[in-house]
Amino acid sequence: MTDAARAARSGRPLPTSAPSAQGVDARGVLGLLDALEAHPLVDPHGLVLVRHGRAVAQGWWAPFTPEQPHLLYSLSKSFTSAALGLAVADGLLSLDDRLVDVLPELADAATGERARSLRLRDLAAMSSGHLAETWDRAVAADPGEPLRGFLGIEPEREPGTAFAYNQPCTHAVAAAVQRATGQTLLEHLRTRLLEPLGVAGLESTGWQQHPAGRDLGFSGLHATTDAVVKLGLLHLQRGEWQGEQLLPAAWVDEAVRPHVTTPHEAELDWRQGYGYQFWTQRHGYRGDGAYGQFCVVLPEHDAVLAITADTPDMQAVLDAVWTHLLPAMTAAPLDDDAALAADAELAERTARLAAPPAPGEAAPADPADWDGVLFTPTHLARAGDTAVRDVRAERRGEAWHLVLREPDGPDGAEGWVLDAPFTAGTWTTTEVPVSEGGAVVPVSLSGGWVGAAGAESLRVEVRFPPDPPPPGGLRRARGAERPRPLGHRTAARRVARRDAQPRPDHLTPEGWRTPMITTRRP
Repeated sequence: MTDAARAARSGRPLPTSAPSAQGVDARGVLGLLDALEAHPLVDPHGLVLVRHGRAVAQGWWAPFTPEQPHLLYSLSKSFTSAALGLAVADGLLSLDDRLVDVLPELADAATGERARSLRLRDLAAMSSGHLAETWDRAVAADPGEPLRGFLGIEPEREPGTAFAYNQPCTHAVAAAVQRATGQTLLEHLRTRLLEPLGVAGLESTGWQQHPAGRDLGFSGLHATTDAVVKLGLLHLQRGEWQGEQLLPAAWVDEAVRPHVTTPHEAELDWRQGYGYQFWTQRHGYRGDGAYGQFCVVLPEHDAVLAITADTPDMQAVLDAVWTHLLPAMTAAPLDDDAALAADAELAERTARLAAPPAPGEAAPADPADWDGVLFTPTHLARAGDTAVRDVRAERRGEAWHLVLREPDGPDGAEGWVLDAPFTAGTWTTTEVPVSEGGAVVPVSLSGGWVGAAGAESLRVEVRFPPDPPPPGGLRRARGAERPRPLGHRTAARRVARRDAQPRPDHLTPEGWRTPMITTRRP
């Protein structure tokens, strides 16, 4: 395909419709928005609802925008599933292929019979026979080639008989697809699916890699909400897109049905079984990723819901969908006055979605008391979070900047510095340089001074909107998704929301509240 043809096929938006015309009562969607915004542990970023092939509701909470690619975490797995389906349809792979046959150079690492017998169907269904996550062990055994380390871990059960959420399974599928096609996952999907689907933001789509040259597969895909909802719609339509069969219908049917039971999962919608990199659930099926990334497909309602968010309570998001959205879908269009009024209310609501900015005054009572004062971080909120060397608020003219420094690296390299202005009551987005290749990441801040109990505190909210990977995709994994313990789906918030009072360097800690700073590198 020529560059002009690709440009013509890229970024084609879905047709839109009023919710009532597609049998969706907008009051149910409004209830879903209310529930997401009211939950203290849910930080919604974006939402798109499609019914009968038309987008009936879509919105992004500022400072997030529809053009920004979002790190999809384990929702990346469902895209890997599609890449596997294409390779199988092309006759390049069979689900009964053994991993050691597809990657023979690693065969010597599989010293046990169960490891040697691992088939692609076992890996795609997370039924390798291991009873727990093995990523850390695999990387520790061979940092340069985790699959060699993985094959050296003999499964406790026969492959195909037991489920465990296990990142190397998907990583092995990604490696097999790349070996069979001669392309990375993203290269293969770009021409076979993403461009035909008209996915927006392809120029900024990327996939983190490890080792260099191999897309992670299990995580690391940066893509827009448009890519998520269109992947779901493609599966809802059993692989057909505008008269073209992009994925075989038989593959879609197999990918989204349960191949293994998941009875030990903690939450109800994770106990309904697992397909080929898709979860089955009480209603339909889904792809999902840590921090609240969802591609929910509801065949019984001919609907797809894409959500990007930041939350440690992913079941709460699904519960809100079942409670508010499902009852709002009817078999016939709605034409009563109340439904039409709700359409208008929803359109106005989604147009002004925004994350709450930090409250407070634009400046402290006495700027000299705050300018350049060092805040000493207390402790890390979670093991693995990035340490912070120091944090300062600096006055520059009439503007205030937050300056955050990470510790220097073990090789003496200077730690990363966040230096960006903040304003009370609104979001200010600044492109902040990162250390790799001169790239920048958009960082949004909101902050102000608040008084309570006779004291003055500074509150700054920091948001790292998902950054576009550099051209050609991310060349290596930067902080790949931490393995998710079986039945556990919590995640640290990507928002620094902490009160802080100044502690001048010459004063003792007594009487001062020091900030707890939680940061996550983009």
